Amino acid sequence: MPYNSIELMICLAARNLEDESIVVVGTGAPCAAAMLAQKTSAPNLVILFEAGGMGPILPSMPISVGDSRTFYKALAAGSMPEIMETCQRGMVDYTFLGGAQIDMYGNLNSTMIGTDYNRPKVRLPGSGGANDLASLCWRTMVMTVQNPRRFVEKCDFITTPGYLTGPGAREAAGLPPGSGPYKVITDLCVIGYDQETCRMQVESIHPEVTREQLVVNTGFELLWKRDLTVTSSPTEEELRILRAEVDPYRYVISRAE
Repeated sequence: MPYNSIELMICLAARNLEDESIVVVGTGAPCAAAMLAQKTSAPNLVILFEAGGMGPILPSMPISVGDSRTFYKALAAGSMPEIMETCQRGMVDYTFLGGAQIDMYGNLNSTMIGTDYNRPKVRLPGSGGANDLASLCWRTMVMTVQNPRRFVEKCDFITTPGYLTGPGAREAAGLPPGSGPYKVITDLCVIGYDQETCRMQVESIHPEVTREQLVVNTGFELLWKRDLTVTSSPTEEELRILRAEVDPYRYVISRAE
């Protein structure tokens, strides 16, 4: 069954969410991935939203983190401080984040493009809760298109910490040992992180994508997993549920068209 790049990324992200784990998501593709996981391999996945929805059973795709649907049949209707406190207590397994730039250590920039903070080339929205989530949740996942403008050797500004400057840097900064970047799921490949260097390491390449394409679309040297594989395509059942139950109005999955 044909599929587009957004559908592929959502299905791959959903497969990485374990049953009975806890994930903080925003709207868009991360929310779609969490909904798909609930309807397939992780029926007991607990979804948290920054505005306070805790453990809802989402009836349809919400359009914001404060949408009333994020509280539907929820375990609790909390608030932003309660969500952040839950992260601080070490109870949240996963979060999804994004940004305009990401470097080899998984640091994210959503603040500015340029070298002068007071006069940037582009002023971006800033952190919101992203810094808190990446600092305090155990595993951070990113879903993004892959190109040299996003995958840069050095972020113009570090809004959200990944592994900072490499091994030991997160811990030296006072962040929880064992936490940090986990996966980067792009339109070209799935990337993890090398345990020794904390650098991005390609784990699988999507069908019909070549190594050369990855090199051209990345602004730094990628590491390659020794047992590199071809990414498994979405199944017909995953696509059926995604299109018919998760995003029937194509708010998210039409973005690749």
